[in-house]
Amino acid sequence: MHTAFALTLVFVGCCSNVVFLELLVRDSPGCGNIVTFAQFSFIALEGFIFEANFGRKKPAIPFSNYVIMVTMYFAVSVVNNYALNFNISMPLHMIFRSGSLIANIILGIIILKKRYTITKYVSIALVSLGIFICTIMTAKQVASEPSANEGESFYPFLRWLFGIAMLTFALLMSARMGIFQETLYKKYGKHSKEALFYNHCLPLPGFLLLASDIYNHSVLFSQSAPVDVPVIGIKAPVMWLYLSMNVLTQYPLGGKKKCIRWCT
Repeated sequence: MHTAFALTLVFVGCCSNVVFLELLVRDSPGCGNIVTFAQFSFIALEGFIFEANFGRKKPAIPFSNYVIMVTMYFAVSVVNNYALNFNISMPLHMIFRSGSLIANIILGIIILKKRYTITKYVSIALVSLGIFICTIMTAKQVASEPSANEGESFYPFLRWLFGIAMLTFALLMSARMGIFQETLYKKYGKHSKEALFYNHCLPLPGFLLLASDIYNHSVLFSQSAPVDVPVIGIKAPVMWLYLSMNVLTQYPLGGKKKCIRWCT
């Protein structure tokens, strides 16, 4: 029952989260940094109140380990969202990130010396084939886009290749972070809510490096068309509404993904 509930939350949250993210990217393609900052701030605030008890609760896992984990998590989150600035379509973004199973198993074999059943290897091959086909078809679409002159036609494709490289880096880094987190849980016990809080709280100063971009997009969001907010009955810029819904639907994903990992 617990696993089924977690799966339902992830499925509903993920689908609605992607819808609002696509609405944001459609109207403001370079908004990845402000989206990441908003998600981190919301989860950090919630964790500071309910998990850290306003800073009075000491972490069960040594703080130094969280610094390592947070560095990886911050890099993965920023790179994943920033990749949307490089001609990466939302469907490809979703499908490419679903290859986390492949990265987890590959690094599990290399680092943890694990061995898996034939069924899992076949599953990896099928998922890899699907990602490969989607990537190739997207590459053809990007390469065939019209441009002003022949010299500029290759530039969008180069940007797309760089975006693919960013997604690949984030995929492998995320898998490495998962292995590191697994070893911590084996040593200190499972503290997923605590990890969720520190993973989102500690990276917040890093967003100072992105402050100008975040500010520029906040201004653009405030200038978007006002719409009526359901239930509340007030008007708000539509981009801020999309961002709020993206953050709210992102929240159940953080904890429930970890829940599923330990339930299955």
